[in-house]
Amino acid sequence: MARELSAATKAIVRATVPALAAHGTEITAAMYLLLFKDEEVRNLFNQSHQGEGGGQAKALAQAILAYAQNIDNLAVLGPAVERIAQKHVGLQIQEHHYPHVANALLAAIKQVLGDAATDEVLAAWGEAYWFLADILIGREKQVYDELSAAEGGWSGWRRFRIAEKRRESDVITSFVLKPEDGRSVADHLPGQYLTFRIVVPGKGEFRRNYSISSAPNGETYRISVKREPSGVISNYLHDKLVVGDVLEVAPPAGDFFLKENTARPVILLSGGVGLTPMVSMLETIAAKENNANVYYVHGAEDGKVHAMGEHVRKLIFGRDGMRSTIFYRAPHSDDRKGVHYDQEGFVTLEWLAENTPLKEADIYLCGPKPFLATFVNGLDRAGIPKDRIHYEFFGPADDLAA
Repeated sequence: MARELSAATKAIVRATVPALAAHGTEITAAMYLLLFKDEEVRNLFNQSHQGEGGGQAKALAQAILAYAQNIDNLAVLGPAVERIAQKHVGLQIQEHHYPHVANALLAAIKQVLGDAATDEVLAAWGEAYWFLADILIGREKQVYDELSAAEGGWSGWRRFRIAEKRRESDVITSFVLKPEDGRSVADHLPGQYLTFRIVVPGKGEFRRNYSISSAPNGETYRISVKREPSGVISNYLHDKLVVGDVLEVAPPAGDFFLKENTARPVILLSGGVGLTPMVSMLETIAAKENNANVYYVHGAEDGKVHAMGEHVRKLIFGRDGMRSTIFYRAPHSDDRKGVHYDQEGFVTLEWLAENTPLKEADIYLCGPKPFLATFVNGLDRAGIPKDRIHYEFFGPADDLAA
């Protein structure tokens, strides 16, 4: 691995910042078209993220632009590099996949920028790409080795049987997964996810991430999946798979997880199916700490789609330091205030400031993109330090502050 980028390369990369700002998404969209000509590489990606108005292409363009803008101070990109490495580990991306991306990226730069993409520019970006790629490859190897060596750990894809399938609401179903080989499973960090390789008859191979919704127990994992109207995999899981069916699963991954040994209060804030990692965290805290200071705050449309409500109530029952507040945007006639929910309407930053120790707490967030954008930005504007705002977002890792 190169220890340092050359001064000439840094200068050329800096000089391309205006072009990347103007044409970055066009370049990354062209790169993906070239990359996906290879079926093996195409199958590594969640193709649903390639839609959404080109969400993944925009996200990658922002990442490349940030790399170019910070080429003289790459340390500031450390958290982003860790997130990318964790995503790659979940998807089982290996060292031999990186040349495919390099070739597609450089070809796309040439295709979009034309004569401006001189041999010197392409050489500089080739050096810059492999400098970052080597950092990622090294970190990913470290994570793969740690996961394989852990008690109950494994490498690659492991077969799990569905031991239980449970309907949690009109739109969310939980699946309890037990390894087919009968051995133990590695303890995940509460908040992490599993990646699945799923072959749907007649439609091909897909990869999906789902947060683990149970505390670590050494024997099983639980995922809780929302049915999406046009979701190929969510509908397949809900409608086709039954107890006893087998799924291929990669080891737990992700850089969003409950921090250990903190004396600060904890706020678990979620919307919709974003409650899944929060339930994992809540179960973990409830099992370990009698005097935990935890505020579980969740927003749902109504009782028909609200999952795991009774389970959460049981977890916090009789624990003075653990509180739960449930918001329903539009309760229906069967929803009883004080039983199924506590507040009508949306969770707001003002409510949090008045009813939780917002200024002192570690805040964990998961939910739909508008929910996250509201609170990540709102908490930042409210002066909450960034190192106390933790969030998970599945989909293109686009900039929620934009």
